[in-house]
Amino acid sequence: MARDADLLARIESHDAVVGIIGLGYVGLPLAVAFAEAGFRTVGFDVKPQVVDGLNEGRSHITDITSERLAAVVGEGRPLEATLDFGRLEEADAVVICVPTPLSKTDDPDLSFVVAATEAVRSTLRSGQLIVLESTTYPGTTREIVQPMLEETGLVCGRDFFLAFSPERVDPANPTWHIENTPKVVGGLTPTCHALTVALYRQVIDEVVEVSSPEAAEMAKLLENTFRAVNIGLVNEMAVVADRLGIDIWEVIDAASTKPYGFMRFFPGPGLGGHCIPVDPIFLAWKMRTLQYRTRFIELAAEVNGDMPRWVVERTAEALNDAQKPLNGSRVLVLGVSYKPDVDDVRESPAIDIIKILRQRGALVDFHDPLVETLDVDGEAIGSVALTIERLEGADAVVIATDHSEIDYGTIGRHARIIVDPRNAMKDPGLSVVYPIAGPPRRAETVSQPA
Repeated sequence: MARDADLLARIESHDAVVGIIGLGYVGLPLAVAFAEAGFRTVGFDVKPQVVDGLNEGRSHITDITSERLAAVVGEGRPLEATLDFGRLEEADAVVICVPTPLSKTDDPDLSFVVAATEAVRSTLRSGQLIVLESTTYPGTTREIVQPMLEETGLVCGRDFFLAFSPERVDPANPTWHIENTPKVVGGLTPTCHALTVALYRQVIDEVVEVSSPEAAEMAKLLENTFRAVNIGLVNEMAVVADRLGIDIWEVIDAASTKPYGFMRFFPGPGLGGHCIPVDPIFLAWKMRTLQYRTRFIELAAEVNGDMPRWVVERTAEALNDAQKPLNGSRVLVLGVSYKPDVDDVRESPAIDIIKILRQRGALVDFHDPLVETLDVDGEAIGSVALTIERLEGADAVVIATDHSEIDYGTIGRHARIIVDPRNAMKDPGLSVVYPIAGPPRRAETVSQPA
């Protein structure tokens, strides 16, 4: 039987072994999905604490509960984690789910992808399918991964198979998850493509086929560039609304009543996470190598990058209205993860807000129910307890991330000044609330939720 036919048969019968490199927010849910579908699944990671925890049934990410994990790990069960990358040879299909951050000079850092590809190369055998899911610039799969794997003497499309399928994970999203989020797939050859489509169809409801890895790579960048640019637009509109003395949230609610031609985006303290602040820069970098300037992308990044400083200015304005300087004032920052109900602080705007507040002389504490410690300029800062005494002792409270388990009613009753770029305070209580733009809100001026 031909290599591709044998692999297809093993995939469709669920006899194929699936290897997942990287067991974070992307890789672990995918590994659990394959294991739950009955595939023997081996997860690879470089962190001993992650591997040990997973093998003992302890999940380290919010989207996979320990109870769900425990049902597929353990003796005789389909999922195991390992530090031994030599075991990649066991896998019939290997999916690479490693980070792709930016360097300090905003160039794509593909070191994790290269390291994962080197590990695959060292054990590559005929009949294996390799899929890259890590977000990257168009051309990475064909120009970097394929040549590295073909250094073995094996030929892509004949001896082994290669494709790109971008991850679309949205941590803590209660509606969209691995199984019901459509999966884009682009293979290097028709055979590579068909095998990858067959693999994902075993665990994902809808597979979207595109003509090439480059189209799949570009699709992911377009998705997140679209969001970054529109968030940049609404952040600028918030600044405009503030200059005009208008509540931007009221404006957004009104505009959203139009049944066509408008999509709701919300202003905030800045962008964070592993995708939206980073992915558009991949595309901008790639186009610079082709002597083209992506002006929309660069402008949106500039506007979004300025939002933490805007939040600090709102805080200084609020304190000034209370006849207090920012220098020497005690500021409590609520929430430091990049989005609500996750513990991920990558690129979080709250970190920049804390840095700027401290640079301007404020005495800053933070509370986050999901983040125990935060690194700020090399200093580890611990989350403080959210008590009535702490709220009453703060000169200002800044809601940087609106976790659902925070009691905003208590905050409204006991904080004096609240700076709320997340629009979390529906009822100001006894506080004066400064939204991201527009006039401050007091209980006597709020007749309905903002």
